[in-house]
Amino acid sequence: MKPEDKDFLAELFRAAIEAADPEKALRTHLPARPKGRTIIIGAGKGAAQLAAAFERLWDAPLEGVVVTRYGYAVPCKHVRVLEAAHPVPDAAGLEASRALFDAVKGLAGDDLVIALVCGGGSALLPAPPGDLTLEDEAALNSALLASGAPISVMNAIRKQVSGIKGGRLAAACHPARVVTLVISDVPGDDPAQVASGPTVPDAADRAQARALVKTWGIKLPERIEAWLTGDEEQPPSPNAPVFNRNDVRVIASARLSLEAAAERAQALGIPAVILSDSIEGEAVDVARVHAALAREVASRGRPFSRPVVILSGGETTVTIRGCGKGGRNTEFLLSLALAGEGVPFAALAADTDGIDGSEDNAGAFADGASMQRLREQGADPAVLLAGNDAWSAFHHLGDLFVPGPTGTNVNDFRAILIR
Repeated sequence: MKPEDKDFLAELFRAAIEAADPEKALRTHLPARPKGRTIIIGAGKGAAQLAAAFERLWDAPLEGVVVTRYGYAVPCKHVRVLEAAHPVPDAAGLEASRALFDAVKGLAGDDLVIALVCGGGSALLPAPPGDLTLEDEAALNSALLASGAPISVMNAIRKQVSGIKGGRLAAACHPARVVTLVISDVPGDDPAQVASGPTVPDAADRAQARALVKTWGIKLPERIEAWLTGDEEQPPSPNAPVFNRNDVRVIASARLSLEAAAERAQALGIPAVILSDSIEGEAVDVARVHAALAREVASRGRPFSRPVVILSGGETTVTIRGCGKGGRNTEFLLSLALAGEGVPFAALAADTDGIDGSEDNAGAFADGASMQRLREQGADPAVLLAGNDAWSAFHHLGDLFVPGPTGTNVNDFRAILIR
């Protein structure tokens, strides 16, 4: 890939991240100061950065606790930052869930709870209900991640197998006022889906969760399946009185980030189009559609004229069939490069939190010649794709994109440049 194309695509990614900057996003959503205490709680890959930004903006006393992924912590003066495992929960996450409940014990009506919620919180907040264990919840997460089901389906099931998700943490804050500030990483920006909504109740019930398990053919661990057949510890209803004083605001999202990237492209002299900020589906299949579109633009000048950069977001899924390394963005890109081989495009696909799947890269770069280059190195791209080993493909090519943790998370970012 030409260096100028890499630089251009990386600049669009930076514009998307800047639009979701925690301090910028929080500044216009600060609530009125309470008469009582201000308690900060939060969870997600960007929770520590959100807490630090809130501390800088808040000119009154505060305290609290947030949990983020290992390696994502930043210093805070008044808020305790805990770290736990993602995407499969661990004992540190279990302790973090307990710490959040401890932080909101014994609050009064004059107190204010600020919940800072962003993507990744589902795994970071294990709280197995009933006689279920942390091992059971970890097994559930592993089964969901391997199923290929969309995030909305996974979260609907997770909420039924938790003591903290589905609004339960907000219910524990009563009678204090709760203001939830959400950086959305889910298609459609439903705040109840982000981090499985620890402070946002959802109307979905256990019967609906069972129906989703059947529809998507998800193979659940036996103890989880047994739990879902009962009616113990159902999530609270959105109409419950404990939520009467709650306020929920989405302060950053994929839509806003893609719009910022489009504006940056225009400023750099390349027209931009946004397909959608909420694309879901198997990464390999979504990539083939994008490749067909790129081919049509390059060969026939429709539906967009060249030059153009095609932007999209959302959250694709990967049904795990092999034992390779990677994530949904590198899988998308490997499939795109295979289906679009020979097309004069340059592309970047990356996760806006800075980590795609199991390794330290956010995603990767590719162009219409990437697969030929890979074969010249003795690797078979089709075999790598079948084994879910997209990371190895782009590692061989030297085209991994490694910006490091970004401090925010508005899901997938995809940009396809056709000059």
